[in-house]
Amino acid sequence: MSEPKIADTKPAVLELAPGVYKWCVCGESATQPFCDGSHKGTGFHSLRFELTEPRKVALCQCKRTAGQPFCDGTHKQL
Repeated sequence: MSEPKIADTKPAVLELAPGVYKWCVCGESATQPFCDGSHKGTGFHSLRFELTEPRKVALCQCKRTAGQPFCDGTHKQL
C-alpha cells in the first residue's frame, strides 16, 4: 500500500448533523472529504465515524492526521 493522495492542505470545516459518515482515507474521492468508493483495489478503505449530535468538525484532507478523520494540524508540516 502506498501513501494516500493529499486531497488538500487544509481541513474541510463542516457543520454535520447526527449520523454515520464515511471519511476518505485514500485521497482519491471526488466527494472529499467523504468516500465515494474510489479506493477499491488500492488497499485503502473508508473510515466510518458516527456523530450522535450536531457538531462542527474539521475533517482532515491531507490524509496524514494521527486522529483520523479529524484534522490535527499535520497539513502545516507538508
